[in-house]
Amino acid sequence: MEDKQPIQLDERIHLIDGFDLGVPERTGTYVIDEDELTLIETGPSPSVKYIKKGLDDLGFSLEQVKYIIVTHVHLDHAGGAGLLLKECPHAKVVVHPKGARHLMDPKKLAAGARGVYGESFSELFDPIVPVPEERLMVKNEGEMLKISGGCTLEFLNTPGHARHHFSIYDPVSNGLFTGDTAGIRYQQLIDEGIDFFLPSTSPNHFDPTAMHTSIDRIRNMQLDRIYYGHFGMAENVNQALDQVSEWLDIFVGIGEVAVAEGKGYDVLASRMLEQVKGDLSIKGLRTDHEVYILLNLDMQVSALGMIDYFNKLQ
Repeated sequence: MEDKQPIQLDERIHLIDGFDLGVPERTGTYVIDEDELTLIETGPSPSVKYIKKGLDDLGFSLEQVKYIIVTHVHLDHAGGAGLLLKECPHAKVVVHPKGARHLMDPKKLAAGARGVYGESFSELFDPIVPVPEERLMVKNEGEMLKISGGCTLEFLNTPGHARHHFSIYDPVSNGLFTGDTAGIRYQQLIDEGIDFFLPSTSPNHFDPTAMHTSIDRIRNMQLDRIYYGHFGMAENVNQALDQVSEWLDIFVGIGEVAVAEGKGYDVLASRMLEQVKGDLSIKGLRTDHEVYILLNLDMQVSALGMIDYFNKLQ
């Protein structure tokens, strides 16, 4: 197991690297140290061992965990919820109303992910453990969750990436846990001095209009921080949101042309990746940088969502 300490973001919030896909700085679990110990995102089941170690490193026990919040039920964010819950006897899983049934019966989610990831599915996601209904807590738009005398989280419906997606507002840090709605933050590029954020347009609920509306809503909140599912915290909030909005329009434009030409997702993914490569080349990134492994995968998955979106319009 990789020996990586939790990342301290401030005096009450840490980020545990879940080594999703077997790589660092891809997907993480946020730990909010309040009276009611709260986790946001679990990642897939193979990440649970890292969460357990991270909590231990922070001096917390699994018995102390009260809430496990998932922004949406895609397996790279919530696939490990059932497995982790089995070892957290006092915890409940907090989920969007449209996601609850998928956590109780994850067969459809698993089938969808298997279609995307193919032979790699078992290694990346197994086991997928159902969450018992009595241990689920559903939060609707505008509802609250008090986790201490000084902190009450607020849940905001933020579709675009998925219909079963909410974001969680933390008033203490004036920050929002955005899952995938506000895009992906590439720590590997930030380490190179390149602030880089891209939208995630994976199947099968991708809706660019809804995503733009959610991003505009987030922008109007005048946040100090965004906490990304992939990966880490950004404090240059407006720059990050502007980048995602711009790339969303670029990707939709590339998708429109590819679909009009009758091309498949593989051609679309290649064109999207070339556009990203061109931009990063101008910014001085070498063409053999390891981040391209992740970018290639993200473009493949995002192209699938883009094709699915345009097919539904026909």
